[in-house]
Amino acid sequence: MSEQENRIIEDPDARPETKSATPEQADRPDASSASAAGKSPIAQEASHAAEAQAPIQAPIQSATEDSAGQESGEAQTVARRAAAQQAADEAVLAESRKHTRRSFVVAAAGAAAGYGFYQWIGNSPGVEMQPQPFRRALEANAAIARAITHDHALTPTYALKDARDLRVNGVYGLKRMLKPESWRLQLVGTQLDGAKLNAGHPRYTEDVTAWQYLYTEAGSHEDQGHDTKVDPNAKTAEKMAPAAMMDQAKAQEDRAERMPRGREEAGESRSTLMPRTPGLLLAMDDVLALPRHELVTQFKCIEGWSEIVHWAGVRMADFMQAYPPQLVDGQEPKYVYMETPDGDYYTGYDLNVCRHPQTLLVTEMMGAPLTQFHGAPLRLHMPVKYGYKQIKRIGLIAYTNDRPDDYWTKLGYDWYAGL
Repeated sequence: MSEQENRIIEDPDARPETKSATPEQADRPDASSASAAGKSPIAQEASHAAEAQAPIQAPIQSATEDSAGQESGEAQTVARRAAAQQAADEAVLAESRKHTRRSFVVAAAGAAAGYGFYQWIGNSPGVEMQPQPFRRALEANAAIARAITHDHALTPTYALKDARDLRVNGVYGLKRMLKPESWRLQLVGTQLDGAKLNAGHPRYTEDVTAWQYLYTEAGSHEDQGHDTKVDPNAKTAEKMAPAAMMDQAKAQEDRAERMPRGREEAGESRSTLMPRTPGLLLAMDDVLALPRHELVTQFKCIEGWSEIVHWAGVRMADFMQAYPPQLVDGQEPKYVYMETPDGDYYTGYDLNVCRHPQTLLVTEMMGAPLTQFHGAPLRLHMPVKYGYKQIKRIGLIAYTNDRPDDYWTKLGYDWYAGL
């Protein structure tokens, strides 16, 4: 017995572990089995151990190869996705560059067109302190308003309890205190102006412009309300007028000519009456002889404020019926012109708007006679128009077929001024 075999017998635990063969291995002829007979027991045990380890190492090697292949496939997928994303980004950038260039071109063309349009407007002929395109836009708006309302739409009326005192806002034509007894309403262009029609009318005169309005020299202590633009005292009118105009006015006064007119910013009206114009000179009794009407409506200023006011007076429609306009070529004239006694403030209207049932020649406000700074003794209330059309202290009413001058229109505002 050899020395190795003695060690195995003495130490059974040191003997190599043996495995029983699987059925497949038992049935399968194996070269190792054939040669086992010629080997020693120790050699056979070693051979059996090597065979047992082989099936274990093979799956491990296969799994490693599969893992490496899977990682390689994922890397290829990531690479393909990255390449596709890069291609998509490059396509978007290329399209963006194209649109960006186009946008700059369009923006530059738009800016050039806008600047050219601005220059065209700025270089357009001015019409009453407005570039011609703007003035045409205002006239287009007026035409649309006329087409929609036909100048007959009524404004809302309110309960008497909602009415408030109207604020004083603008004293053009009111800066000198008129003596009430000297007031007369010059009325021109009526059917009573003709030579055959006026013979029996007690108010007819051959020159309505010859009438002299009288003013007090002292300033008034009347409550002016709030938001008054200029302190309306006796000296304000001279302070507002240019020196050359005042010199000319004083020279006319020395020659017993008519009082200076149009001393405010817009100047004298182009529609003011020429000397020796025939017409009627109506007293306040003539106006008050017409039916009295009351109205509670809203006064709206173009500055953005409004107030509900209680008005009383004579409807303009009744006034025009009592003093109808003279026909022109068989038709009524298109317009009505009004101005203050000194001609400092003046307004023009469509004839149809003056016939509006809510248009009043106002003699009372908030249940009391008008005050000087609210237009005594006679002012206009036209609730379908902004406040700058509602002239105070009316001294002249003229029917005309030519569109009359208008104070604020000459300073760039809308002639129609409809709400």
